[in-house]
Amino acid sequence: MQVTIPYTPRKAQAYIHEQLDKFRYSLLCCHRRFGKTVLCINHLIKAAMTSKNHQPRYAYIAPTYSQAKKIAFDYLKHFTKGIPGTKYNETELRCDFVNGARITLLSSENPDSIRGIYLDGCIIDETAQVNTELLSEVITPALSDRKGFMILVGTPKGMANLFYDYYQKAQGDPKWFLHVAKASETKIVDDDELAAALTVMGSQKYEQEFECSFIGNIQGSIYGDVIASLEDKKQITRVPVDPSYPVNVAWDLGFNDATSLIFFQQIGHMIHIVDFYENNNEPLPHYAEVIKEKDYVIGQNYGPHDLEQTEFGSGKTRREVAYQMGLRFKVAPRMAIEDGIHSVKMLLPRCLIDVDNCSKLINALRHYHRKFSDKERTYKIKPVHDWSSHACDALRTLATGITENKFNQNKRQQVAETNYKVL
Repeated sequence: MQVTIPYTPRKAQAYIHEQLDKFRYSLLCCHRRFGKTVLCINHLIKAAMTSKNHQPRYAYIAPTYSQAKKIAFDYLKHFTKGIPGTKYNETELRCDFVNGARITLLSSENPDSIRGIYLDGCIIDETAQVNTELLSEVITPALSDRKGFMILVGTPKGMANLFYDYYQKAQGDPKWFLHVAKASETKIVDDDELAAALTVMGSQKYEQEFECSFIGNIQGSIYGDVIASLEDKKQITRVPVDPSYPVNVAWDLGFNDATSLIFFQQIGHMIHIVDFYENNNEPLPHYAEVIKEKDYVIGQNYGPHDLEQTEFGSGKTRREVAYQMGLRFKVAPRMAIEDGIHSVKMLLPRCLIDVDNCSKLINALRHYHRKFSDKERTYKIKPVHDWSSHACDALRTLATGITENKFNQNKRQQVAETNYKVL
């Protein structure tokens, strides 16, 4: 028996359906009005009708029961009404098929209420708003014995949520299908409507809702656009340490504040940022031990200019104290913060950043921002000093302190003359 579902996916949706069948884990970051819920429901219907498992079970999970009932259940009934033998349970938001398969609409409001179930597949919509316990304590065990699929769907809602955490994970894991659908690329919403939305919403909210920006709610972001470009170019990924090159360390040294360490390798013209470490109110020996315990060869330590400051207690500079612990520093030149920020912006496009080891650094780069002055109607020059400042200061040390291998025409000529031999 052949059954036709009244669903014709758009071009952007058809591509996603094709890719979802190739991966067990997927994350779809899609703009508003993309048709995420319609896509999700129809993907579950196809999976339920074609599954060869005994009594297959599938779930669509929304942040609240109300969202699942008002939006998704109507779609589920509409797209399955032509399938013979289909039964609906309005109370349990359930759809049973003639082959024994079942799709249930659930909410994340009370994860304990759905413990113990098994699933052949599930889709979690608006993942940024779901309970953080849901995936690790409920969904992952439910999928384990059937090796079911999991699809996380949503639109960015800042960085302090589950959706952003898994977005970072999917960037560097080949087992995950990661797709970002921006309104400017899909053309699902026409240009006039997008222009009207921009006028009403403002640029920050528009970037979040229609261009899938995780910094859309952070006004005055300094490096946000650069990080977004690195993501598009797949430069935020897994970056293994190359054992044939030393690993250098760029520091932002704080004594009554956080200290940040960026571990990186200079490989040709590229900078590979392979690790990051930060801690608070720890003495210098603590960080010396952290570096010592790394299982790779440490090259140069780059420190900020305040290493030359003298401590009143010991009468020694911070650099001299570090030297006694075996840490030799090259001190980055002192310069205006704005010049250092410019150096970082010039450096970042040729960086590869490890998405797993450097997640806190990536978050800091997204968050680092200037405060808007309502009185002057402009952003202040000096960045806001908060939790993101120390990691960004360490990156500024890296950008201003490293020695680049300059290879000018005179050196080329010398090399040519030196290597020339008469046989």
